[in-house]
Amino acid sequence: MKTFYLLSIFAFSIFASCNDKKSNSDSLNTEIINNPISADGEVDLDKLPVMKFEHEEYDFGAIMQGEKVSHTYKLKNIGKSDLLITSAKGSCGCTVPKYDKTPIAPGKEGQIEVVFDSDGRQGIQHKTVTVLANTQPNTVTLKFYADVIVPTEE
Repeated sequence: MKTFYLLSIFAFSIFASCNDKKSNSDSLNTEIINNPISADGEVDLDKLPVMKFEHEEYDFGAIMQGEKVSHTYKLKNIGKSDLLITSAKGSCGCTVPKYDKTPIAPGKEGQIEVVFDSDGRQGIQHKTVTVLANTQPNTVTLKFYADVIVPTEE
């Protein structure tokens, strides 16, 4: 009797899987998504966004220890599709970037503001912000420098 039930279930699953697949595939939406990167690895660079910064390095000069300073890196999308910055990360906890999270249309400008907290730091500081975007290459490293001066006690 147990064998009969197992054979029945097996037979039912075979018949159920043989239904007409064409009707299901006709109901699927198969719109092509415009993705400039193809499966063969070829990239149509003409269609990608291009992130162009006014400058990628900045020098705060001499600042006092404990001071918080900020700089805004201005950029422009000189590509042919929307630029989307997916992340901006500082090289340490003392560096906090803020960036546009909305797409930047071709020809439009955006910005990344970086705040550096010099508390507990001294001497020449070299820090970076790594920016990831839907560009090729997808990473840009912004740099800044500061000479943190420790105040003298009187």
